[in-house]
Amino acid sequence: MAVLVTGGAGYIGSHMVWELLDHGEDVVVLDRLSTGFDWAVAEPARLVVGDIADQKLVEETIERCSIDAIIHFAGSIIVPESVADPLGYYLNNTVKSRALIESAVRTGVRHFIFSSTAAVYGTPQANPVSEEEPLKPESPYGTSKLMTELMLRDTAAAHDFAYTALRYFNVCGADPKLRTGQSTKGATHLIKVACETATGKRPQMEVFGDDYPTRDGTCVRDYIHVSDLVNAHYLALERLRAGGGSLMANCGYGRGYSVLDVIDTVKRVSGTDFAVKRSARRPGDAVSIVASAERCVSKLGWKPQHDDLEEIVSHALRWEEKLARRNRL
Repeated sequence: MAVLVTGGAGYIGSHMVWELLDHGEDVVVLDRLSTGFDWAVAEPARLVVGDIADQKLVEETIERCSIDAIIHFAGSIIVPESVADPLGYYLNNTVKSRALIESAVRTGVRHFIFSSTAAVYGTPQANPVSEEEPLKPESPYGTSKLMTELMLRDTAAAHDFAYTALRYFNVCGADPKLRTGQSTKGATHLIKVACETATGKRPQMEVFGDDYPTRDGTCVRDYIHVSDLVNAHYLALERLRAGGGSLMANCGYGRGYSVLDVIDTVKRVSGTDFAVKRSARRPGDAVSIVASAERCVSKLGWKPQHDDLEEIVSHALRWEEKLARRNRL
C-alpha cells in the first residue's frame, strides 16, 4: 500500500514525503508544479504531475499505485491574495478538494488527512485557542479551508471514510538535515521573508501594521517547526490505520511571538542588521492567535522536538544559504 501526497513538491508537502520515507512508507506525489519543484520530491517517491481536480488521473493513480491514504496539502495559502481573488481560492481550495474527496470515496480510500488552518478561527476571543472556539474566518482563505472541513465531516458521516483535519498555526523552518525547505519564489511567510532579507536576497522587508492592540503593535502568531508539523501528520496516519475515528486538531506550540519578536530573532541569529519598512495593515490578518495543542498531544501522542524560535530561524537561515548555492549552479 502507498500514501498519496497532494502538493508534495511544495514546502510542507516535500517535508511530509521525507517523513513518510523515513518511516519506510511507499509514497506517491501528485503536484501540478505551479509553486512546487520537481527537484524537491525526494527519491524514491514517485511524482505524478497533474491537478487534484483531474478525477480520471487521480483515480487511475490511486488504483495503479494501491493508495490506501491521502495526505492533502495542495492549495493556495496567501491571505491577502484570497481577499483580492476569493473565487480563485474557492475554486482551488474548496471545489478541487471536493473533487479529490469524491475520488477517494469512489476508489475506496478510507484514510484522509487534510491541511487546514488556524485562519478558520479569525481573531479568537481568547488565547490559547482550542478546537471548540467559534469558527469566524476573516478571509476567503480561512473560509475556503473551513468549507473543506465541513465536506470531510459530512462525507465521513455518509461513507466508510475517516479523516483528520490539522489546523496549522504558522509553519516555518526547514528540515534539520537540509534535505528540503521553503523554496517558493516570492513567499510571504514572515520567517522566510526575514531570512531572505538577512541573506541579501531582498533589499528590505515590510511590517504590515504596527497599531494592533498587542504588546508592540504588531500581529502575534504561534510559529511551529515544519518537521514537528509533518510528524503530527504521520501520527495521524498511524491512528487512522489503527481504526481511529475522524479528528480535528490544532498544531502549534501554545506560545505567541510578535512580528517584531521574529525580526529581532532573525537579526540576532544571523548576525545581520537589515532594513525594515513599516507599512499599513494587510486585509484579512488576524490580530493574535496562539494554539492550544492539547488534543494533538493527547489523541496523537505528539511530542514536539523543535519548539524553539532560535532553532527554527537557524534551520531557515541554513536552508536559504543552501538554496542560494543551488541556484548559482
